[in-house]
Amino acid sequence: MTAPLEKNRPKVSEREARQVAEAAREKDWRKPSFAKELFLGRFRLDLIHPHPMPAGEDARRGEEFLAKLRDFCETRIDGALIEREARIPDEVINGLKELGALGMKIDIKYGGLGLTQVYYNKALALVGSANPAIGALLSAHQSIGVPQPLKIFGTQEQKDAFLPRLARTDISAFLLTEPDVGSDPARLATTAVPDGDDYILDGVKLWTTNGVVADLLVVTARVPKSEGHKGGITAFVVEAASEGITVENRNAFMGLRGLENGVTRFHQVRVPAANRIGAEGAGLKIALTTLNTGRLSLPAMCVGAGKWCLKIAREWSAVREQWGRPVAKHEAVGAKISFIAATTFALEAVLDLSSQMADEDRNDIRIEAALAKLYGSEMAWLMADELVQIRGGRGFETADSLAARGERAVPAEQLLRDLRINRIFEGSTEIMHLLIAREAVDAHLAVAGDIIDPDKTLGDKARAGANAAAFYARWLPKLVTGPGQLPRTYNEFHPPGHPDLSGHLRYVERSARKLARSTFYAMSRWQGRMETKQGFLGRIVDIGAELFAMSAACVRAELLRTTEAHGREAYQLADVFCRQSRIRVEELFTRLWSNTDDLDNKVVNGVLSGTYTWLEEGIVDPSGEGPWIADATPGPAQRENVHRPIR
Repeated sequence: MTAPLEKNRPKVSEREARQVAEAAREKDWRKPSFAKELFLGRFRLDLIHPHPMPAGEDARRGEEFLAKLRDFCETRIDGALIEREARIPDEVINGLKELGALGMKIDIKYGGLGLTQVYYNKALALVGSANPAIGALLSAHQSIGVPQPLKIFGTQEQKDAFLPRLARTDISAFLLTEPDVGSDPARLATTAVPDGDDYILDGVKLWTTNGVVADLLVVTARVPKSEGHKGGITAFVVEAASEGITVENRNAFMGLRGLENGVTRFHQVRVPAANRIGAEGAGLKIALTTLNTGRLSLPAMCVGAGKWCLKIAREWSAVREQWGRPVAKHEAVGAKISFIAATTFALEAVLDLSSQMADEDRNDIRIEAALAKLYGSEMAWLMADELVQIRGGRGFETADSLAARGERAVPAEQLLRDLRINRIFEGSTEIMHLLIAREAVDAHLAVAGDIIDPDKTLGDKARAGANAAAFYARWLPKLVTGPGQLPRTYNEFHPPGHPDLSGHLRYVERSARKLARSTFYAMSRWQGRMETKQGFLGRIVDIGAELFAMSAACVRAELLRTTEAHGREAYQLADVFCRQSRIRVEELFTRLWSNTDDLDNKVVNGVLSGTYTWLEEGIVDPSGEGPWIADATPGPAQRENVHRPIR
């Protein structure tokens, strides 16, 4: 069963795979980055404070649309029906089209609403709270589907041809993953062979979110190198109704049951060269650049989930009594509610700050967006898990079952299932750790990378050594002392009658320097083996995420204090969050050097070699028969086409 798969899979070494990924990275830093500076031990509060604000007209249009969308969510969306039938009704999708929701991020001149990233994310949080599958549909369409890569890389002719359709009528999907290709695109097997003024596509794409109902697709495929063709991974806009395209399966998942996600086969599909996005070989870079801001859609829906968790926890814990008082008054439950409230505040702070910086376009937010996705998906899952625990047996019971016996239909268990995919979508937590870590150590590799590169000559290594010595002679002394050691620094964050947030910012500044020192020490210790220390790198990134969240929470609290009526409460939430976060940071710092990483590797080797198969005795395996990875051999479809465009 696996022989055809092996035959068509590109043979790529570990080093070649890394080179492909590295070539697709955006290497230049033309704009400042708060998070990049944070990982280098420089706490640039001036880059995020005062908190950036949307323009008045942008806010007016955004609030106007949110009001219409809220009415639609309350009157036209039946989340329980979508969960039962595992499908979003066509009339709901058509209603969203009429509302203009397909064009939230598309410019007004193409028929879109032209919303800012801030208001687009608020809209996703709102509609995602009504039903997460709808949020996923709109996000996949606009954040990573055809509109975003066209906005950044498309020609004017492509924008004129496709964006008006995408703003009002046509749904788009993004097709990168294959049955045997996840986060390692160097092994991409789908091909696009030049043929005159066209390309001929052959291959199979897996987990094509929106693919079952899409009208337009972004497809990544490998162009063979030939005379007149640079070749490489390339992106195309493809009409979903083209001859030779078959949606072979509508996939089903533990959550997001209304998701229109499928397996799409391309057999001799003819695509005009005019539909190629960017140059040949630029496809992976286009995909990664699209995700830089596209990733913000996931934390947007995580914020919405946190808000709902808080609402249900508050209402339930006030009426549910045990041992003579509401369960919220018992410390074990109260701690969970405090965690949900403080974390929701921080996640919204991270999201709004990152989104507003994306709108202003003054800063490079590739790391901030990645941190928001990573932190949001992990913390939202924890909040939903705590809500299920607070609800007890009712948290494990389905909403339909609760309603059938006369209780409020609270879909807590559904939220837990729906949120689980966010830790995998658009870069798993493990991949996000590596992606962010690569950016975090970029400055080090820029000056010292040649020292550990086996392909460099002795002369190259000598020059790199000299450059590194000069860089570290300037940089390392700055990590010894800083503003975080002065007792009155950031004192504007300690207004009278409010909790003191200045101490938390001083802690962030000190911890940023400690984080940079730890990274430098690790690079000195492990050098070329640093990339294999994924446990260490993951903890470095998690510390950075906590420091970013603390910074955003404090800056947001000060914004609310000076502009809205909830300043005192915002300061209280920021204070509690920072105190909780600092405990996590201290544990992570300890685990940088005190961990079981080496022992874990030995156990893994034993598991893979069969040393512990005796431990698996005493069970039966309910799994079905079949290969671990489906055959993706190019060729004509053998299954019925389940593609169903919505009109």
